[in-house]
Order: sequence, then structure tokens, then C-alpha cells
Amino acid sequence: MEKLAIFDVDYTLTKKETLVEFYKFMLKKDPKLVRFIPRSLVAAFFYVFKIFEAGKAKEYFLAFVDGIEEKKMEKIVKEFYEKTLSKIFYKDAIDTMKKLKSQGYKVYLISASAEFYLKELYNIKEVDKVIGTKFKIENGVIKTEIEGANCKGDEKVNRLMEVLKEENIEVDFKNSYMFSDSLADLPLFNLVGHPYLINYKKGHDSIEVLNWK
Repeated sequence: MEKLAIFDVDYTLTKKETLVEFYKFMLKKDPKLVRFIPRSLVAAFFYVFKIFEAGKAKEYFLAFVDGIEEKKMEKIVKEFYEKTLSKIFYKDAIDTMKKLKSQGYKVYLISASAEFYLKELYNIKEVDKVIGTKFKIENGVIKTEIEGANCKGDEKVNRLMEVLKEENIEVDFKNSYMFSDSLADLPLFNLVGHPYLINYKKGHDSIEVLNWK
């Protein structure tokens, strides 16, 4: 049986929100994308006030990628990783991955962020699997429509189980780890024997809090 070390991405592996960083990166490449700022603010407002659920808000926010060819996006996200994403990792997160990998754990990253840029995290040699929110691709073009469900909460467990079934992997969850900054990941926390909250300010009765830098 395999043992997993599961990591959330935003504010667990990274010090910043990757979706916002991706938009800022795109804005530097094409200043005309500034026209999407009002739309992004509306998406955030609607999400905060529960007018949009998280998936819908994400689709609305990501309008700036609609219509980009998949091959062009592959080049963009490669540059995004090199210039931005790789610069915002918590050192403690990477060190923990290395330690657990050396002990025989498989390292899985499971995030609600968009998989089309998160897949660049395979550049971290310790990472075995990246699971994120999938967006539709039609005729080789990126669409801002989520394929399936937003990869958050219970859906993270659903996606993980799908992957394990597809790859015929049996897991020793009792001896597996989960790291996240948010209790939105409680379904994954409840799955493993070693759950850890990262930089969580309020403290928790049953989940140990780790302070990563």
C-alpha cells in the first residue's frame, strides 16, 4: 500500500494566491488585459456575498484566458512557472516534501486552482500527481467553463479517489499526511491520520498548526 503526502497549493505550498498571480503575470505580458479588472472585482464581490458559488466566480474571473490556444497557453504557463510561481514557494513546504518523499511517500498536490497552469508544478521533482480544477478545451482552445466540478471541499476527495481507482493504487490513509491552510479541506483532513493546518491563525482543537516560511 502507498502512503500519501497531500498538499493544498494556495497559501500552503505558495505564499500567495496563484490565480491572482497568474492574472498579474498575464497583465504584464498584455497590458490590454486591464479591461478585465472590473470583471474580476465583480467576481470577487459576488463570491464574498454568496451571489456566485466558488466555481462560477472562478469562471467569471478567468475570462481573460478565454479563446487562448492550448499550445500557446503551454508556453505561457511554462514562463509563468519560471518567472513567478517558482519564486513564491514556502521553503518549509518544499523541505517537507523532500523529507516525506525520502521516506517513501507519494506527493500529491490537490488544489481548487486551475489545472492548466498548476501542472507546471510537476517541475518540482518530488511531485507525483497534480490535481486541480479542469477547464474545457474545445478545438484546441481554452474555454472559461469548468469541466466537471470545482475542485474544492468534497470534490477534492472525489477527484483523488478517481485517480487512485484509475491508476489502481491502494493507499494507507491512516499513515498518510495532509497539509492545508484552510478548514475547507476538512474532507481531506478527515481522510488521513496526520492532518496539519498551515499558518492558521485561530488554532484548532484537534489539528496541529504548523508555521511555514
